[in-house]
Amino acid sequence: MRGPVPQDRVVFASTMKEVLQKVRKKLGRTSQKKEKQPIWPFFWKIQSLHLFLYPIIGIIMFSVLFTSVKPDTFHAKLFSVSDQTIYAPVTVVDQEMTEKRKEEAAESVEDQYVLKKEYADNSVDLVESFFDAIGEASSADGQSNQEAGNEAQLDKLKTILGETYEKYSENVYLPLLAADEQQRSLAKDAVVTAVNEIMNEPIPSEKLNEARDKVKEKLQYVNLPEKIRAAAEEIGRGAIISNYVFDPQATDEKREEAKEKVQEVQIKQGQIIVEEGQLIDREVYRKLELLGLLDNKYTFQPLFGLFILIVLTLAYLAYFFEKDDKLFVINKNKALLLFTIILAFTLAVMKIIGLFQKMDYSQIGFIVPVVVGVMLTKLLISDKLAFVSSLIYALCGSFIFNEGVTGTFNFTIGLYYLCGCIAAILFLGEHNVRSKILQTGLFVSIVNIVVITSILFIQNGIYSSLEIGSYFLMAVVSGVASSVLSIGLLPFFESGFGILSSMKLIELSNPNHPLLRKILTEAPGTYHHSVMVANLAESACEAIGANGLLARVGSYYHDIGKTRRPHYFIENQMNMENPHDKLSPQLSKNIIIAHAEEGAEMLRKHKMPKEFIDIAQQHHGTSLLKFFYHKAQENSDQPVLESEFRYPGPKPQTREVAVISIADSVEAAVRSLKNPTPDKIEKLVRSIIKDKLQDGQFDECDLTLKELELVAKSLCETLKGIFHSRIEYPDFQEKKVKKA
Repeated sequence: MRGPVPQDRVVFASTMKEVLQKVRKKLGRTSQKKEKQPIWPFFWKIQSLHLFLYPIIGIIMFSVLFTSVKPDTFHAKLFSVSDQTIYAPVTVVDQEMTEKRKEEAAESVEDQYVLKKEYADNSVDLVESFFDAIGEASSADGQSNQEAGNEAQLDKLKTILGETYEKYSENVYLPLLAADEQQRSLAKDAVVTAVNEIMNEPIPSEKLNEARDKVKEKLQYVNLPEKIRAAAEEIGRGAIISNYVFDPQATDEKREEAKEKVQEVQIKQGQIIVEEGQLIDREVYRKLELLGLLDNKYTFQPLFGLFILIVLTLAYLAYFFEKDDKLFVINKNKALLLFTIILAFTLAVMKIIGLFQKMDYSQIGFIVPVVVGVMLTKLLISDKLAFVSSLIYALCGSFIFNEGVTGTFNFTIGLYYLCGCIAAILFLGEHNVRSKILQTGLFVSIVNIVVITSILFIQNGIYSSLEIGSYFLMAVVSGVASSVLSIGLLPFFESGFGILSSMKLIELSNPNHPLLRKILTEAPGTYHHSVMVANLAESACEAIGANGLLARVGSYYHDIGKTRRPHYFIENQMNMENPHDKLSPQLSKNIIIAHAEEGAEMLRKHKMPKEFIDIAQQHHGTSLLKFFYHKAQENSDQPVLESEFRYPGPKPQTREVAVISIADSVEAAVRSLKNPTPDKIEKLVRSIIKDKLQDGQFDECDLTLKELELVAKSLCETLKGIFHSRIEYPDFQEKKVKKA
């Protein structure tokens, strides 16, 4: 007959009954737990989600920038007063004004004249022919009657000269006919010389009489009788003609040259066409019509250009997101949706503040907290995407804050935003605690002031102290407001999207966290084990490009389930009997297996991140409890199913969980080694990895063989640093005793 059952056995039995119920519940998961799962994870897994998000980003950008590029249209009437100041939305060529200026330039060109030097030869020949004809006529047969002789000479001269005879009167011919041969020769030479000299100088038609008067000056000192000199002078005057004549070809060439020098008249983008209160006359009305501000002529072109620019931006974003999923620590679809929301928020703030530039606050863009967009993107998604978004914000800002001139770029604002965003990305660094965000805002404020100062110097303008002070104040407000908004919005994005950011991880790694304090106080051995696993897992994850910080902090909590029954785990058994020695293998394995699911339940209860719950639940995968399995085989005559001594899983789903599972096994195994050496450690590490690989524990995660090799090397290096050999110091107390 059996004796009474010991009380401790009763307690163990009741406790194990609860454990078994929880394990069975775990193995036969009900749909009740699935009903509590949020709909978001299903939403993230929609493969075609990005096909909807890219057009949404394009629509957001187009909606924000539409009014900044669309030319305004006005219902202006001729000879009415403008109710607003109208700027040119585009640069166009004023063809009508250009042609008008060309005609004015052509008309301003004087007529071109040319000196006909051959006219001098003709005039000289004409003079010589006159004197030769007079000499010939003077040899005619004379008669007793003088008058009859003169008539005969004149008739003969008339016959010789023909129609040219009528050029001069008889009073010119008679003195020369009556002169002797010497006098006529002297007169001839004097007139030829005078005509030749005068005709070799330019003689415009308006200065013809002045040139003819010069003949008298040149003949006044010739030794001739007065009548003969007067006749010779008259012949010389008649030979002087205008030799500086109009040149139509040269004139046309000069006018064409003048037209070509006239630059085309342009109405520049941003140029004031009519100011508020100014009369819209015909010229202003013509310019408004030319610019398409009356008939909406040029509306399509800027919008089409904006469409092309947005398509290029979306193409770059699509390439960035689709190239490599490992760029993001969160689901790609989740990252794209989060980026879309951050982009929409930042552009909305930018657009709202941009409305104030129409109230004569042209530089209001300096106050926009645009850095909040890149800070949130860096903290929640990735550094590289933050750089991409900084370019997008700089581009959009240069459109929005175009000082009221549609279609123009404000490169000053674009440069200002780009410098501030890049400064924030670089300064924020890797350890993103909240105090660092505030420091980043202050640093951005300083950078903003430096950028504004450089811009003011480059523009070389004259600014009052009030203007400079307002610029600096807006720069400071922009940086500080960005950090404040980032700190305020970050928890909403983290909780709404289930994002475990670096900042959140650092906060959860605080030893004062209730769960960590619970492990430290209730299971100090487990706490030490978790810290060691964290060190190993972090270095190994960083070696393969996984999230080392997540592995470190997740390792702190991976064995939280052991706090339910800490003394049933060997690391917490100090100076006490192992309770498993009094339990059956089946009961022991139930206690050990339960810590994974109980840890997950505790983490869920405390609203811990899903990544931590997965680590606690998956870090043992479906591995076999070999010690209790073999013990059960030894104690039982019946076959023992191996599946009963395996963890329920699931197997590690991510690289971080897989590395933690290796580090967990390695740390426990190395701790049990006596006198660990580098060779022993390396052999043990590779043996554990090989066993897990052959057991199929890595089948459900994307861990490659190459990465497993890197993990093994990293673990060995870390463990060798921990278990390095130390100098053995002699026991001085023993020496003293021996001497005594």
